[in-house]
Amino acid sequence: MRLSFSLFLLAAGWLFPTFNSAQSTGFHARKQDEIMRIATSDGISAQYVISDPDLYGERWDTLKQACFWREIMRLPASISLVNVASTRQILSAIETERWNCMTSIQRDTYKDSLKLANGIDTSMSVFVTFGKNHFYRFRDVLPSISQGIEIFRQEATDPWYAQAILLIESPAQLKKSTTGAYGPFQLMKSVAIAHGLKVNKYVDERADFDKSARGAASLIRKVCIPYARAILDGHGVVYSEDELWFRLFVMHVYHAGAGNVRRVADVIQPTQGGKDFIRTMWRTEAGGFKNASQNYSQLVLASLLELEDIILHEWEYVCEGPKQ
Repeated sequence: MRLSFSLFLLAAGWLFPTFNSAQSTGFHARKQDEIMRIATSDGISAQYVISDPDLYGERWDTLKQACFWREIMRLPASISLVNVASTRQILSAIETERWNCMTSIQRDTYKDSLKLANGIDTSMSVFVTFGKNHFYRFRDVLPSISQGIEIFRQEATDPWYAQAILLIESPAQLKKSTTGAYGPFQLMKSVAIAHGLKVNKYVDERADFDKSARGAASLIRKVCIPYARAILDGHGVVYSEDELWFRLFVMHVYHAGAGNVRRVADVIQPTQGGKDFIRTMWRTEAGGFKNASQNYSQLVLASLLELEDIILHEWEYVCEGPKQ
């Protein structure tokens, strides 16, 4: 099935890329996670990544939210997508500079005209999101993913989380967030200290990849997964920890904190897990669980799909690595 946005960016000369889920046959058709070894044609360079068959087997790749963020990850900052907040349906594209020059009245008028043209209810919120290919440096982060997978395995922590975090938090760069999170795994100062790192006015071990990875593994293993279990157990939800939806739920705990995730689960009152539960989280607010938190697992899905697409089309060959 071809997922196509037939939006032509006249000003910039862009035609949105399309994603073909039929390409999942072969490489993606696996019954369980496997650590894959990817190598270039010189036979020297090699990296390891994790292939998750649920991405395609459960059709997460067809969700509008995942497709939307893939578009954003590929577009330059000079182009913005106008989209429905709750569904991420793309309504149009606009040059970011043009949008920034509009007055608030002009912006509202522009959004209202798109709602009318697309049959969108006037009460629906519409966002304008600029391209972020400058941030999502997937090719550059591949060596770090290999390193993170190995460290998480040494720490007896599911290495899937290492890959997911490295793809979206601060890929191939060291940046401090507006909230103070820092390092390749974007750990807050208090969290890093609680999990064995030194952070003071003289040293910040969050910048050390190995130490940061071990701290993140400890956080996932000792806090995020146990709290995720407790929240789901409290609602009688049956789960398996290697299911994609459970992992995405854990990632929400990693990002938003257990308290906020518990609040949103209490609002939803789930009776079962799965894709529908995660999608409901994308539409639900509670406590500090708002737009950024809703987006988090959408970004995870999009980045994992982008990674597999890069591997499939840009690397010379793929073979199995060691079993987990």
